[in-house]
Amino acid sequence: MSEKTINPLLKLALELGPVIVYFLAYMRFKDTPVDFGGETYSGIIVATAIFVPLMLVALGITYALTRELPRMAVFTAIIVVVFGGLTIWLNDETFTKMRPTVVYGLFGAILGWGIFVQGRSYLKYLMGAVMPLKDEGWIIFTRNWVFFFAFMAIFNEFVWRVLGEEAWVWLDTFGQFILTFAFLATQWPILQKYGEEDEA
Repeated sequence: MSEKTINPLLKLALELGPVIVYFLAYMRFKDTPVDFGGETYSGIIVATAIFVPLMLVALGITYALTRELPRMAVFTAIIVVVFGGLTIWLNDETFTKMRPTVVYGLFGAILGWGIFVQGRSYLKYLMGAVMPLKDEGWIIFTRNWVFFFAFMAIFNEFVWRVLGEEAWVWLDTFGQFILTFAFLATQWPILQKYGEEDEA
């Protein structure tokens, strides 16, 4: 059975739509807290309450159209639901601000365990079919991701604790994408050097 695909623009809308709505909701309510059920909720908590169900709807639509979901997307969704749920339930924005730290930390720890303890690249098992590299290339590429994830976890903590909430929202919505693409650009020489060509 052929793999189902969706329109690239629709795919982009499903991935970025919830993030953009989250950002707009925060900007709308950051200076006007919402009173509900005897509690006062800050802009970031209101935005989180909007984002979590919207992200689940987007994942549901993606699955309905393709009948599959990337493992990393499912893992990230679980983390978002857990930390977003705690944020809303306890009315404490600390949980949602620490969410990226936990995600990056777990990704880095899992990949680091494979590289530094087992001497193997877990990324190869996830991406080997679409990005063929020599084994040495996978080790270097995965090691660099471990360092990047460690940097992002530390940077996330620095931003929300030192630079403040609005700076963190910019990082959480757009900054992390920019930094990730910048990191990937630095990895291009490795992909070229260790890429496996079809000798046939």
